[in-house]
Amino acid sequence: MKIQTMSLLLGSVFLAASCCTTKTYTINPKSGTQTDGTAKFTQKKNEVVMKLDVKNLTPGIHAVHIHEKGDCSAADGTSTGGHWNPSKNDHGKWGAEHFHMGDIGNLTANQDGVATLTFKTEKWCLGCTDESKNIIGKGLIIHAAADDFHTQPTGNAGGRVGCVEIK
Repeated sequence: MKIQTMSLLLGSVFLAASCCTTKTYTINPKSGTQTDGTAKFTQKKNEVVMKLDVKNLTPGIHAVHIHEKGDCSAADGTSTGGHWNPSKNDHGKWGAEHFHMGDIGNLTANQDGVATLTFKTEKWCLGCTDESKNIIGKGLIIHAAADDFHTQPTGNAGGRVGCVEIK
């Protein structure tokens, strides 16, 4: 009896320790492009990992940002609003002195238009009550051009070619 109880207890502890939240979304093409792929968000304890697998991009560098609204209804993606910026900081490079919570950075598409990006942070959460960290209800935008990390408030990243509603 004691061995069964111990096994059940250890199994429960292992399950609780390995538990995480994962949400996977399809990237919607915007601005007349064929941008496609997935955005996967996984939260384990206090860390959120975002994994982007993108196809049909123009080869080169593309900015990626979290925007204020999880609404991809506009043909050009502008229904997502501006960059998510709960702290009201200037636009910049993630981790620098000033940056928006949505300033992820850039990804590079190869000659075939394929790009991947893995981004990890403890500054986000999936569905927590802290609105300065919660990315649920926000939009992820892949831009046509690179983020220059300086131009306010957008980084001069160009049009919106891919959109995800983070629900």
